[in-house]
Amino acid sequence: MKKTASSPAEKQFGLAPGTVVYTGNKTSGDLYIEVFDYDNDFFEEKELNSIEEAFKYSDSEPVTWININGLNHTEAIEKIGEHYDLHPLILEDIANTDQRPKIEEYEKYLFVVLKMLYFDKDEKLCMEHISFVMGNTYVISFQEADGDVFDSIRNRIRLGKGRVRSMGSDYLLYALMDSVVDNYFNLIEAMGDKIEELEDDLFEEKPNDDITYDIQSLKREVLKIRRAVFPLREVVNRIEKSEHYLITEKTQFYLRDLYDHIIQVSENIEIYRDMTWGLMDMYMTTISNKMNEVMKVLTIMSSIFIPLTFLAGIYGMNFENIPELKLKYGYYILWGVMIFVFLGLLYFFKRKKWL
Repeated sequence: MKKTASSPAEKQFGLAPGTVVYTGNKTSGDLYIEVFDYDNDFFEEKELNSIEEAFKYSDSEPVTWININGLNHTEAIEKIGEHYDLHPLILEDIANTDQRPKIEEYEKYLFVVLKMLYFDKDEKLCMEHISFVMGNTYVISFQEADGDVFDSIRNRIRLGKGRVRSMGSDYLLYALMDSVVDNYFNLIEAMGDKIEELEDDLFEEKPNDDITYDIQSLKREVLKIRRAVFPLREVVNRIEKSEHYLITEKTQFYLRDLYDHIIQVSENIEIYRDMTWGLMDMYMTTISNKMNEVMKVLTIMSSIFIPLTFLAGIYGMNFENIPELKLKYGYYILWGVMIFVFLGLLYFFKRKKWL
């Protein structure tokens, strides 16, 4: 029976260590298995109908890449774990989508976990859990669902381009991880465009009423990317410095370059994180400036009408002995005085650069 969680947030308490329980929410897809078996002079690509068909490639001399889509099929994960003698805790981490990026070294294989990030058609950030098991002549990749960033690797294997056909399984692992990291650059570029759009909206005369929601959403996305990318620095650094016999000296040079790429991505994330945090301050400053402009106009209007109200109040009092009331042109004189005060105050405000 498949062991699947009803929701990614649901925690599985009380289960024995090594229990394979899928904690994600992509449960509708069918199990998909593809195999690339190759060396310098040989290449074979197949789609398999069952997990048992992949077992015959475990002892093959050429390098074999077995790609499995569908972590909700926990029975298949348990079967391949039993055949390749994988530790039960590894099988648990393969199905646990909440597991942070990490690397574990075993005697006969390496286990690597990382996150694949992308924006869907609605520009919503999506995160997919990916695991790799690398042995002497094979790499097994476990993905949640169809769709990934490995098409360039597939084409290089098919066409015999680059070094992948002439290198071992450690280079294949590097190439797959490098594809994931390269996609981070596309993600960071899209994130920068989002931040620039929000900055432009903030400087408009009438910012969008939903701007605060957009800023908070962007902050959550940046934090999500940061949690996925920052642990990967340690992962690649450990692989690059590893003395495990599966990692050759040739591949270590490429892993150093991969580490540099991750550092670059991390620095960009930190920059965008600071910029995103500053967007809310910028929004509050913009709103405050607009409110100050409104209050400035209201205050000036009030300042102008205070003396006029004073004059109107005096001559509106019910006293008979107000000399100006009997002047023939008293009404017009009062209007002249009020207009003079109005224009004088406007001139004064202009001189003070309050207008």
